[in-house]
Amino acid sequence: MESEALQNNEILLRRDGRLGHIILNRPQAMNALTQGMVKTIAATLTEWENDDGVSTVLLSGAGERGLCAGGDIVAIYRDALDGGQETARFWMDEYWLNAHIARYSKPYVAVMDGVVLGGGVGVSAHASVRIVTERTKVGMPETAIGFVPDVGGTYLLSRAPGELGTHVALTASTISGPDAIALGLADFFVDSDTLPALARALGSMDAREAVQAFAPDYFPPSALVSERGWIDECYAFDDVEAIVDALQRSSAPAARDAADRILAKSPTALKVTLESLRRARQMPLLEEALDQEYRVSLRCLAGGDFPEGIRAQVIDKDRNPRWSPPSLAEVSTEAVEAYFADLGAAELGLGAEAIHHLNK
Repeated sequence: MESEALQNNEILLRRDGRLGHIILNRPQAMNALTQGMVKTIAATLTEWENDDGVSTVLLSGAGERGLCAGGDIVAIYRDALDGGQETARFWMDEYWLNAHIARYSKPYVAVMDGVVLGGGVGVSAHASVRIVTERTKVGMPETAIGFVPDVGGTYLLSRAPGELGTHVALTASTISGPDAIALGLADFFVDSDTLPALARALGSMDAREAVQAFAPDYFPPSALVSERGWIDECYAFDDVEAIVDALQRSSAPAARDAADRILAKSPTALKVTLESLRRARQMPLLEEALDQEYRVSLRCLAGGDFPEGIRAQVIDKDRNPRWSPPSLAEVSTEAVEAYFADLGAAELGLGAEAIHHLNK
């Protein structure tokens, strides 16, 4: 199985006993995903799913900084200026991989150590066994660059307790390992210094039993859950302006800070994100949410705020994006609804595929 990713050593594949280990290997880029990496992971998962010698799959990231900082947004920026065809293909492959991970027939253990952002959430938070550590920082930072949570992020965040997921999505907040467990994005807390020993244990033990053996009886509580009172109250609306108004009127200093952070984001991305979350909450299948995210992502790619957000944050680094339109009041309901319109022949088709599979 030769691939661009393997030739560039962007993915390392190892076997240890009955464990198949996938290592994201772009530490200089915090293991940001390329299309070659996505294709290699997908092909490897298919191969190992049909290999009786593999009973468990482990995903981890090389280096000390994190599992994965998401997709390669510099490449996306350059492609967006050139029409976006490569990015559309990348997202198609990525979202199909996310769905495959969620329905993988063998234990898939994801080590969410260090930074886990955007696409990194997609290859880890849909796993059957999800591990966080004291170094974990999970985030869906899309609204800060004029984009909307994808890779199944709207499905996951819409199902978090109360309105915690709405808060994380709109503010583009980064959360801790205990927060991730509380939101339903992870399962186990493990000390990072025990991860090598855990990987060895997975070669011969049942996946969940091995992880439970390394999980301490106590880990720090979720700081975000302690803020749930004002979060649930202020984010209960289906309108971003109403949410911001409630946050600004709240007596909680953290709520007013959240309002300031939201107002710095792309107005269009904020409104489309909230609508995406509310719609995803009603979808029974992850695949349906991925189909919706694909529609939204392509519309973001064709719009102005997404490339402008990447320019301001990553290319020129002036941290001064010029959003268009510049205010929430100027983003119409019709403009938001256009992001969700059917793509016709370009539809991703994951939902129909999943329903067909479930009905077989």
